[in-house]
Amino acid sequence: MTDDVPHGSATARAEPGRRAFLKTSLGAGFALAVLPVSAATVTTPAEGLTVGEVTVPSLGVEIPAYRAMPASGGPFPIMLVVQEIFGVHEHIKDVCRRFAKLGYYAIAPDLFARQGDATKADIPTIRKEIVPKVPDAQVMDDLDATVAFAGLSGAADVKRLGITGFCWGGRIVWLYAAHTNTLKAGVAFYGILGGAASPPSELKPRNPVDIAADLKAPVLGLYAGQDDNIPMPIIEQMQKGLKDANGSSRIEVFPDAPHGFHADYRPTYREGPATEAWGKALAWFKANGVG
Repeated sequence: MTDDVPHGSATARAEPGRRAFLKTSLGAGFALAVLPVSAATVTTPAEGLTVGEVTVPSLGVEIPAYRAMPASGGPFPIMLVVQEIFGVHEHIKDVCRRFAKLGYYAIAPDLFARQGDATKADIPTIRKEIVPKVPDAQVMDDLDATVAFAGLSGAADVKRLGITGFCWGGRIVWLYAAHTNTLKAGVAFYGILGGAASPPSELKPRNPVDIAADLKAPVLGLYAGQDDNIPMPIIEQMQKGLKDANGSSRIEVFPDAPHGFHADYRPTYREGPATEAWGKALAWFKANGVG
């Protein structure tokens, strides 16, 4: 099961005055589409942390988000955690707690809040009715608003800003690194890069392969060698673009891993590559001033 979807079927961008849906809370547990979860699922306890749901003002509405941070101290470096297509469900919340245990202010805004509730939908509905209708520009605005929200809390240091994302969120990491000058570093886990899987559209006009030269912060891409959605030719195209840009961004490939190898709640999880990739991600953030 993969959670990246083609982006070519996008409909018109939702306007604030014409919204038919707005998700106002996250709910609990894992997304319906991923059940039953694997026995390997990791659960990070909340002891020593301040965790819970918050609301982030963005584009005239309040979008729900999950936040986790140490219970004392600060201000902490910020880690934006960008969801898969399944929304901000228990796995994404757990990733936030993992970062919080390491001293981060981690926050995952629900970037589908205006388009639908992916945590309560099946995969066909997510692919056809929610994800294609989420404009990249809206996502960039919501992430900017989340950073501003964190900064205003007094608990977070916007000068130490990182971003990581998985699958759908991995693509967003590359886009956000080209969007803002505020970001210090990003780590993208197997996000769509472009090609046939992601033709340009009105709502998603550019892909990572189109913006390799435009990155304003270093990004580490962690990709799978056995990924049917992201074949090696498109990874190699992105690698060449990054090299030609003469920046420090790069992609590392785990040759025997499938798509979703870091998702411990799914059958695609591979403990060895996941552990190695997580270590590389943490080292990348530390080396680039986040943490």
